[in-house]
Amino acid sequence: MMEIKFWGVRGSIASPGPETAAVGGNTSCVEVRCGSSRIILDAGTGVRKLGDALLREGPVEATVLLSHLHWDHIQGLPFFVPAYLPSSRLSIVGSAHGVGSLREVLSTQMAAPSFPVRMDELCAQIAVREARPGEAFDVGEVHVRIAKLNHPGGVLAYRVEHEGRSVVYATDTEHYACVDPALRALADGADVLIYDAQYTPEEYRGDGGRSKVGWGHSTYVAGAEIARACGARKLVLFHHDPQRTDAGVAEIERLSRELFPGSVAAREGLCIHVEALARAA
Repeated sequence: MMEIKFWGVRGSIASPGPETAAVGGNTSCVEVRCGSSRIILDAGTGVRKLGDALLREGPVEATVLLSHLHWDHIQGLPFFVPAYLPSSRLSIVGSAHGVGSLREVLSTQMAAPSFPVRMDELCAQIAVREARPGEAFDVGEVHVRIAKLNHPGGVLAYRVEHEGRSVVYATDTEHYACVDPALRALADGADVLIYDAQYTPEEYRGDGGRSKVGWGHSTYVAGAEIARACGARKLVLFHHDPQRTDAGVAEIERLSRELFPGSVAAREGLCIHVEALARAA
């Protein structure tokens, strides 16, 4: 079975407070359980609580798939307790997109004076490997495919498949005038599409303020369009703007459901049982 759980759903910067408590204020982190395999999509601040939860089950073995290396997607790694334990086995997959190596960039955020513990002092068994667009590989019984999307500095999208079920993680991507052909191909027939919906169309255009065109993020309207085009069962609106209140997220969810009924806004703690979703279709 495949189960998806959301541990961090915000973009750009963590945003705790009473006006964001229902949706959650942690940055990007999604757990995908496929049988005995554990896949972690991004390691924003939400990965801290995920690490604590995994440790309650015993020794941790997991693969972390990083979309890119902006801080809101990696800043939880130094606080991921399993990385400090010799019993843990972690594989970190991603790309530095031509700026040094993946290991070098991850080590930099833990270098003095920014952090007191160096990455090479972590006690877990940690394997770091570079990923390339178009690549496919297996993690146990899980098959992973990668595509490059549209974001300043580069970003990777992942398709995770297990026993005929699939989830596509496409955050920090900006839509084009047409449906992105790379994402459409990656998400074709996916059970769940997790998609960047940081802005409303009005915010993206800059109605009454500064345009967000070129900032590397998208809208629920573009998400509904790609979900229809690829035949996804469920669209999960993700990477909420840090200033978006709980009520604001609920309104985006409502509007998205008018365009694609299978829409839901990501909230911390949301669990999606993909097999049950498929049976209900």
